[in-house]
Amino acid sequence: MGRIFLVHLEGKIYSCKHCKAHLALGEEIISKAFHSRHGKAYLFNKVVNIMIGQKEDRMMMTGMHTVSDIFCVGCGSNVGWKYEAAYEKNQKYKEGKFILERFKVSGPDGSHYWVNNETHVGGSDGEA
Repeated sequence: MGRIFLVHLEGKIYSCKHCKAHLALGEEIISKAFHSRHGKAYLFNKVVNIMIGQKEDRMMMTGMHTVSDIFCVGCGSNVGWKYEAAYEKNQKYKEGKFILERFKVSGPDGSHYWVNNETHVGGSDGEA
C-alpha cells in the first residue's frame, strides 16, 4: 500500500475518533437533526479523507434511499454514509450529501460527542 496523503482542514473540525484524521468543517453542516443506529448524526455538505463503499438500497425512517457507507482513509473506520439517491421527492435535498455519526467522530472541541444548540434544518433519518 502506498503513502496516505490526508487533507488538513483549518477551523472547527470534525475528525475520526480513532486516528484523528480530519473529516469535515463545522461550517459544512446542513443539519444536526439526524439520527443513526448509534444516536445523533449530522448531515454535511462536504467531507474529506474518506473512501466511499458500494451503493446499496436501505430503508430509512424517511423512506428508501440508495446510500454508500463512508470510511476514514486514515484507519478504515466506518464513519457514516453518503446519500446517493432518494426516492421520495421531499428527500432529494440529501442526494450527494454525507452523514457523519457523532458516535464515530470527535467534535471541534475534541469531545467524542459535541453538542451545540443551534437551529436545525431537515429531519431525522436512520435505518427503519
